[in-house]
Amino acid sequence: MGSSNQIGLIFSCLLRIGSTLLAGFGLIPLSAEGQQIPQFSQYTFNGLHINPAYAGYKLDPFVQATYRSQFMAFPGSPQTFSISGDMASKDGSMGFGATLLSDRLGASSVQSILLTYAYKIKTGDRSYLGLGISGGTSEYSIDGSRLLPDDPTDGTIPMERINLFTPNLNSGLFFHTESFFTGISVFNMIGRQRLENRDLALATHNFHYFFQIGGIFELSPQASLKPSLLVREDLSGPTSYDLNTMVLLDERFWVGVSYRSGWGNRGNRNAIAMLFDLFLSNDLRFGYAYDFNLTATNNYRNNSHEFSLGYYLGDKMRRPGHNYKF
Repeated sequence: MGSSNQIGLIFSCLLRIGSTLLAGFGLIPLSAEGQQIPQFSQYTFNGLHINPAYAGYKLDPFVQATYRSQFMAFPGSPQTFSISGDMASKDGSMGFGATLLSDRLGASSVQSILLTYAYKIKTGDRSYLGLGISGGTSEYSIDGSRLLPDDPTDGTIPMERINLFTPNLNSGLFFHTESFFTGISVFNMIGRQRLENRDLALATHNFHYFFQIGGIFELSPQASLKPSLLVREDLSGPTSYDLNTMVLLDERFWVGVSYRSGWGNRGNRNAIAMLFDLFLSNDLRFGYAYDFNLTATNNYRNNSHEFSLGYYLGDKMRRPGHNYKF
C-alpha cells in the first residue's frame, strides 16, 4: 500500500512539473515548422539522448559512441554520430555527463556539445527522482559547394560554407525504481530567436518534448521482459511515438522490436526497428538497430542502420544489476 502511494505521489509530482515544462507550448507559434532533432533507435540504452536527468543512472562511468545512417542509397542521406559519457558522484546523489553530436543532411549539418548535471532525490527505499539540466552550444551550417541549384545566378543561394552558433538548454525529470521508470524532458529551450534574427535561416531550433514510461518484469531466472513507450512532440508535425518490447536473456543479450508511428500521421509514415544489444564482456556492450519503413513504396534504400559501442569504466562494485537495464 505504501509503495502504491509513493508511486502516486511521484506521478503527481511529474504531472505538476511536466505541466510547467509544457507551458512553454504557449511561447511557440502553432504554425512553426522544422525538423526533428537527431533520432536514435537505441535511446533505450542511453537516456542522455532524450533526458538529461538520466545522467549518473548507471553509477559507474559509462561512455558510448553511436552511428546512425538513414536512407543509405540516397545522395545526401542523413548521417548522425554521437559520443556521450556520464557518471555519478561517489554517493550517487549527483550525475555528470557530456555529449558531442554531429548530424548531417545533404548540404546542412548541426554540431552540438552539451554538458549535463543531474541531482537525484531518494523518494523511497529503492526509488529515485532525478532532476537534470544540460547546456552548451550548437553550430548550424550550410555548405554551399554541395548544393546543385537550378539557377546558379540566384544570389540568395550561398556559394560557400556559412554557419551560425546558438546556445542550447535542455531539462528533464527521471523517476525510477528497480522495475519501473518514467520521465519527461524538453529540449531546445533557448537559442531559437538567434536563428530567426538572421536573414538566411539555416535551420529551425524548436522546442522538443519527450515523455517515456516503461518497466521490467522477470519471466524466469534467465529472462526478463522490458516494455516501454516514448512520445515525441515538436509542434511542427504529427506527434510521434515508439512502442518498444525488449527481452533480456541470461543477463547478457537484449533482443526486441520497436514500432514507430504518430497520431494524425499524414502519409502513413510507420516504421519498425529490430533491436539487438550484447554484452561482449562484463564492461563492453555492442548494439545494433535496423529500421525499415512500412509503406507501399518501401525498398532497401528507405531503411536505416544504427550501431553503438558502450564501455563501463568502473568495476561494477557500485552498480547493481538493474542499473544497466534502463
